[in-house]
Amino acid sequence: MTAELTVAAVQYESKQGGIAANLDGHVRALEDADGHGARLAVFPELSLIGYDLARLDDEACWLTNPSAELAEIQAACEDMGIIAVVGAALREPDGTPRLASVLMRPGTVPLIASKTHVHGDEKHYFEPGAGPTHADIDGWNVALAVCFDVAQPDHAAQAASSGADLYAASAVYVVGEERRLDLHFGARAMDSRFFALLANAAGESSLGPSCGQSGVWGPDGHLMAHAQGTGPEVVSALLFRSALERYRR
Repeated sequence: MTAELTVAAVQYESKQGGIAANLDGHVRALEDADGHGARLAVFPELSLIGYDLARLDDEACWLTNPSAELAEIQAACEDMGIIAVVGAALREPDGTPRLASVLMRPGTVPLIASKTHVHGDEKHYFEPGAGPTHADIDGWNVALAVCFDVAQPDHAAQAASSGADLYAASAVYVVGEERRLDLHFGARAMDSRFFALLANAAGESSLGPSCGQSGVWGPDGHLMAHAQGTGPEVVSALLFRSALERYRR
């Protein structure tokens, strides 16, 4: 167990063209995060294709074998010793479609974390997951969330009840949702006494222009670090376990 953990929220702008068109961009963003000293780098919701559900009619936008299809990102994780969480549309071996975060780390197979609270048109494409997925990163309990999961207090509460130290979310928030975004993450962090991280999409999506604000909130609910604009950016923060212990007392 480490006393500190450096994390990065990657405000990434996806390219059109499916998964293959975004692999190199993910690797370059990981190199940037590694330059910040990050051990964990989290990308936005559907970062491998961008948030445009119409693209899901193209099979090139679906993951079916992450170990093979994301080998380039896996190799970067191995080379840098970094852990990446990327956003994907994924078909499980039995064909079940998931809106997922895929955690990739050196020396092991990808971990799939499915979005629990799919909503709107997402329901036509995806089956919901069963709650937060947790990963141990250097002794830190990291719970993964995808966008609308954060809007449901029970999701964060479940993560906290399972010992989460960091609630890491991949999302798409657009202009007009700035206040909602800050309230969601500040409240979840303060209520559950854990750190919260948002990796928001950069640029444009089918939902509208990004409002930026990728960042990290402390267990007191205050914003620790945030993006300076709405374009591509890596936001890093150093988390101290002592801060968790102080507020949890």
